[in-house]
Amino acid sequence: MSTAPLSWPELEALTDFHIDPVNGPTNAQSRLRLFGKTEADVRVTLYRDNHAWCPYCQKIWLWLEEKQIPYRIEKVTMFCYGEKEIWYKRKVPSGMLPALELDGRILTESDDILIALERVFGPLGSGMENPDVLPLRRLERLLFRAWCNWLCYPSRSAREEQQNRDQFVSVVAQVENALGRTPGPYFLEEFGTADVIFTPYVERMNASLYYYKGYSLREDNSQLLAWFDGMESRPTYRGTQSDFHTHAHDLPPQMGGCWENGEPQMQRNKTRVDNGPWFGLPDVAYPEPETSRAEALQRVLKHRANIIRVNPADGALFDAALRCALTHLITGEVCPPPAESDIALRYLRDRISVPRDMSIYAGKRLRESLEATAALVGDRQGPPIPLKHRRDQDPVPFAKP
Repeated sequence: MSTAPLSWPELEALTDFHIDPVNGPTNAQSRLRLFGKTEADVRVTLYRDNHAWCPYCQKIWLWLEEKQIPYRIEKVTMFCYGEKEIWYKRKVPSGMLPALELDGRILTESDDILIALERVFGPLGSGMENPDVLPLRRLERLLFRAWCNWLCYPSRSAREEQQNRDQFVSVVAQVENALGRTPGPYFLEEFGTADVIFTPYVERMNASLYYYKGYSLREDNSQLLAWFDGMESRPTYRGTQSDFHTHAHDLPPQMGGCWENGEPQMQRNKTRVDNGPWFGLPDVAYPEPETSRAEALQRVLKHRANIIRVNPADGALFDAALRCALTHLITGEVCPPPAESDIALRYLRDRISVPRDMSIYAGKRLRESLEATAALVGDRQGPPIPLKHRRDQDPVPFAKP
């Protein structure tokens, strides 16, 4: 049985989702983090990207959250998404992200930022210059280079593709050995700096190699599987964690291209990441929160006027179609949208950004309902996601948290 779409006031009455952005769990919408302290205790301002995607920003963000250092957040546009703000270029002429202001002094380069923070606030477990951490930092860079070599350069033959894969897998074996030396899931006996350093790019490796190479980093390596599970036990990491769809499509312009190998498993993985089903992908394994649907609805309601305005479809048509998708999201009822709205719904489906817009399970639920609703009227896809830039994700209309 199908149902009519709920009105906007009716939808608003169906979600009371709220988090405390100042003292509550780690989240991408915060502009100030106090952890129960006062604004007088704030000595740090983190300048990070609007899209909560930048890997080097994630490293500093996660460290500050784990240490519970009171800080302010100023959000800046990465070049791939739009024009960098003039005020930021005045403050940081290079335009580099992240930047951090500590007691009035501007710092750049994520490793230098972490070292400076350690000197003022103490290390997170074993610090950046600890003899146990230094070889792990070198291993992370070795893994990064092997990943780039496989992902970011076209192979001239099947043999070269296999060699690049084998090189990456051999470095992963070293990572597995390093993780296997400790009784727990982390790189050292306790969670600390080494895990923060590995987090951003290992998360992106997991997504990109699944999508472009048909290789599942998390599923094929037992120690990394345990490490991911350990990371996902931490609310700090959950608040910064992205999904396969966001990473797979944000990486190409940042990395100068990502190359598919065309193998059958890769094609199956790509289709699933793009079109679903999104539940069961190896990008998250902790139990889904009961609030995921309410969170997705609340986040769309907050920005619905701009979501409708930037969609390429007619505003009235998309307004009705979006209400149909949200009705399905929150009630589970089939709600047929207007004819020819499949493109509009899939345009939004493809541009949900995790964790910028919402947490990973909320994003999956919203994608699921947008796709299910679009499928009721057609199989047409929206305009393709750009490969050279992501100016389709211009943050200006959505900069307000």
